[in-house]
Amino acid sequence: MTDMEARHSVPDRTQGGEAAIIVEHLTKRFGDRVAFNDVSFEVGAGEVFGFLGPNGAGKTTTVRTLVTLIAPSTGTATVAGIPLLPENGSAIRSRISLMPESPGLYLRLTVTENLQCFAGLYGLDDVPGRIGRALRAVNLEDRARDLCGSLSKGLRQRVALARALLNDPAVLFLDEPTSGLDPVAIREVHDLIESLRKRGVTIFLTTHRLEEAERLCDRVAILNTTLRMIGRPDELRARLFRRSLDVRLRAPLGDPRTLFGAVSDVEQWEQTSSGYVLTVANPDRAAPVLARALVGAGADILSLGESHHSLEDVYLELIDEDVEAKSR
Repeated sequence: MTDMEARHSVPDRTQGGEAAIIVEHLTKRFGDRVAFNDVSFEVGAGEVFGFLGPNGAGKTTTVRTLVTLIAPSTGTATVAGIPLLPENGSAIRSRISLMPESPGLYLRLTVTENLQCFAGLYGLDDVPGRIGRALRAVNLEDRARDLCGSLSKGLRQRVALARALLNDPAVLFLDEPTSGLDPVAIREVHDLIESLRKRGVTIFLTTHRLEEAERLCDRVAILNTTLRMIGRPDELRARLFRRSLDVRLRAPLGDPRTLFGAVSDVEQWEQTSSGYVLTVANPDRAAPVLARALVGAGADILSLGESHHSLEDVYLELIDEDVEAKSR
């Protein structure tokens, strides 16, 4: 295995515990076009699992496959403990819910009437009790008699989430749940997702908001037709980027090559517009040695600390590599 292959290898197992979703070598083709290819991963029970990727990467098609709306071309999957087979479609749908990007509510009906309609489609029992619990879960009890057409987009998203909770799903698929929402509504949706996590609901979240995935998700997968990486955000950063120190000084060094070369842990360095970035084997060991060397050289240190790459850095690095590979 090459260094690049090792760096981008994709573990497909959860870290122990029961799996809510198991996907093995799943592929979907539409004629000659491949939507996603040879995808394998697991989602642990009670996990918030982020599914990231650019437009056209196959995210929504993967979700549509797992929720039984379309059949895979090859491969196997198990969703909520049930094999993904045509004859099991009804059983799987009774154990899951999907909240699409567009709520799809009947705007001339009240919140309660919308939920009654969808509860009837599910063939659920104890409809009033289920509606009451769902509205309490999304803090909408006081809006039960309001027409959906009179609600803001953020409140409609909460109604859609209440609808998705009617059947007490073991797995909840959320497709871009905060798309087009203002910051206050986004925070409300995030709080609802956190409350569902505490209740033990497994959440499969597709999103373009990388800060959202970093805040909410236990693990994330990055898809670009094939699965590029999967793991906790901190794991992905560690696998993709070498550890480094950011150094900001009041004035540039006169001879940075000599100074940095004398610090044994510094493997390489570069000057930036705001200071220096040093690749180091061990930041905790290198930082105090480097600070003493800088002070000894008469430098005024404004800040010195380990660099922290975001999930956005990981995402862009992988997608940029894909673009470069396709251009060769």
